[in-house]
Amino acid sequence: MHIPAKRFLSIDVFRAVIMFLMIFVNEVSSVKNIPLWIHHADANDDAMGFADAIFPAFLFIIGLSIPLAISNRVKQNDNNYEVCSYIILRSAALIVMGFFHVNLDTYGSASLLPKPIWALIVTISFFLIWLNYPKNINKFIKYRIILTGVFLLILMACLYKSDAVSGGLSMQPQWWGILGILGWTYLVCAIIYYFFRNNFYTLLIGFIVFSSINIAEHSGFLETKLFLIGDASSVTLTFGGIVVSTFYQKFSSKKSSGRLCFILSLSGLILLLSGFLMRPFTEGISKIRSTSSWVFISMGSAILFLVIFIFFVDGLKKINLFKSIRPAGTSTLTCYLMPYFYVYILQLFHINMPTILNEGIAGIIRSLIISYILIWIVGKMERKNLVLKI
Repeated sequence: MHIPAKRFLSIDVFRAVIMFLMIFVNEVSSVKNIPLWIHHADANDDAMGFADAIFPAFLFIIGLSIPLAISNRVKQNDNNYEVCSYIILRSAALIVMGFFHVNLDTYGSASLLPKPIWALIVTISFFLIWLNYPKNINKFIKYRIILTGVFLLILMACLYKSDAVSGGLSMQPQWWGILGILGWTYLVCAIIYYFFRNNFYTLLIGFIVFSSINIAEHSGFLETKLFLIGDASSVTLTFGGIVVSTFYQKFSSKKSSGRLCFILSLSGLILLLSGFLMRPFTEGISKIRSTSSWVFISMGSAILFLVIFIFFVDGLKKINLFKSIRPAGTSTLTCYLMPYFYVYILQLFHINMPTILNEGIAGIIRSLIISYILIWIVGKMERKNLVLKI
């Protein structure tokens, strides 16, 4: 089995599957009378459900993608300023989106606009600002549209009123939201990777340092969360992806693909076992508390699934098996935002699903179908170039 060294398509497929599952677990979260293991575990539980494994896998995939994206910029002869600007602008976009969306949780009834309208205008603004505009578009028109999006975001921020008990009436960072976490994590990891990209062992040491910070935080040796990285859980997961991706590219020309997959599989099993072994000493397993056991178990599982995708997609060339959800791997951010349109359009027109579709197996099937439809819509949008470019 020969696997190309330059690019493994399994990353795109892995990303598509995880994005599909991310939409699914969010949609199925409101379904009643289904097995508890599908949902997120409660904050105080020493456990993790299926939903708790999706976000860390996505963080890991971001790490897998960073070396490929940065390498492309370097091949285009971008200088330090251009590459760093690229990283900072991508991070800022994610942080802004996360900041606005996380404030939906505390959107108050005293606000001038109904919550669904506010959410839809905000999400439409994201598209106006970060749309993948065609190269031949009139620049005057393009920048007018972008400025319209910026103006709408500022207006929505001014109209926002919170119903939170503390923190005032205006928008607050809170926990930054999923996109915000992705933005901050990407900023830290991509910058570090760019300046140390030529030394695999330095990157490996970086992963060990971040892992150690997370373990120290959750075992009681470190009581203060660090600037930007907090308890380093997200950074550890993403940097793990960077190390795996760099290792694969560095050694794929020197070792057989079978040997590489064996090394990755062994690494995944070691991380998985380590997660269970440290469970009693690092506050148990919990996504909500981002404990070390959760980090290592999630990362070990992600590596093992990556090996499976490498085998089927890069090795056996079975990429067409995943063709129907391909847009989730190529227009991932657009797919992530689609449920906001779906949910808040339903709320705006007071449309409720029949009870039978909110319970049991029918609810699970409904969630799977909606997830697929949203990705299918993004596929149609791709053909019209109506997707985000970040």
